[in-house]
Amino acid sequence: MPHNASSYLNMPVNMLMFPPTRPEIADKVYVIVILALVAGFLALRLYSVLGKRTGHEQQPVPPQAEDRPKVTVLQPRPVGDTGGDSVRLAQGLIAPEAETGVRALIAADRKFDVPQFVDGAKSAYRMVLEAFWRGDRKELEWLCDADVYASFDAAIASREADGHTLENRLVRIDKAQISNVLIEGRVASVVLRFDADIAAITRDKDGTIIAGSMTDAVSTHDVWTFSRDIRSADPNWKLTETDEEA
Repeated sequence: MPHNASSYLNMPVNMLMFPPTRPEIADKVYVIVILALVAGFLALRLYSVLGKRTGHEQQPVPPQAEDRPKVTVLQPRPVGDTGGDSVRLAQGLIAPEAETGVRALIAADRKFDVPQFVDGAKSAYRMVLEAFWRGDRKELEWLCDADVYASFDAAIASREADGHTLENRLVRIDKAQISNVLIEGRVASVVLRFDADIAAITRDKDGTIIAGSMTDAVSTHDVWTFSRDIRSADPNWKLTETDEEA
């Protein structure tokens, strides 16, 4: 049955098939080429940023010696080293008459380090004084041997019986120096002289100041002895004797 023109015109628009014209084909090709160029450009950019791992990439240059962090490793001294260098480096921390004893101690205990020991002794000096001033028997018992602890304990008991309290303060340690070293069998004893300034106040049971002043520090010169079994695994030194030098 033949179709006339009016039948095509009466069909819905979406059912009509129109072959593309040449300008439409050119536009589509142009769009495809543009998209292909954009995709290629993005691929090159991605490659330049991420790169490609082949297993032959240049390894990071190791830092130069001067750029590496400084690490100090405490190495034991070789057998036969008497520690002369250590003694010379600790000048000012050792009295001349104590140098021979310090060398003997370093030969017997290769882990003994003069600056480290003196720093530790200064800390112990402060800790013992402050524990005694506030009456901390537990702290004193840990830091001192039995005889020294007994002396501190008796002094604290006497102070408590009188109703006195101390408000002392260690202002500064001007000097700490090894003045003698003794080695008897396994036990080493190191004698130190401490020059320090201490501000001291004593109050009675009513809180009234009966001695001292916090504004006038008093210079003190203490001679303390610390001892340790150098063959023991315990690295702590105990306070074994106290004295005061005029």
